[in-house]
Amino acid sequence: MSTPAVKTAVGYIAGLLFGLGLAISGMTDPARVLGFLDIAGAWDPTLMFVLGAAVGTTFVGYRLVFARGTPLFSAKFQLPTKQELDAKLLGGAALFGVGWGLSGYCPGPAIASMGGLTLPLLALLAAMVLGWFIAQRIAR
Repeated sequence: MSTPAVKTAVGYIAGLLFGLGLAISGMTDPARVLGFLDIAGAWDPTLMFVLGAAVGTTFVGYRLVFARGTPLFSAKFQLPTKQELDAKLLGGAALFGVGWGLSGYCPGPAIASMGGLTLPLLALLAAMVLGWFIAQRIAR
């Protein structure tokens, strides 16, 4: 039961759940993220609770999934093998953090917010796609 169509459908369902979770929690509103980063002003702890719930869910979920031995829709788990920190990882993480802090959007909420497209969101999405292309060119 690991046909490409089933894998694609499961991917879409997972994406839908993720997008719904972002929307329900209010994380598609960049003001919430920027409010979380404003620790000296009107601090909004909402993001901390959403991230805490995500970490807790992931902690339990991974243990349940790995207890099965194999995934439902694939022959084996596809886990990263690289474990060391390098300049590319640290530089990319820093750029991600700067972009998130300046815009209030990370990629998931930005894509989930496309239904209410605004000029700043469009600029962010264009810059994000441009960044992907630049990163691919650098990696070659």
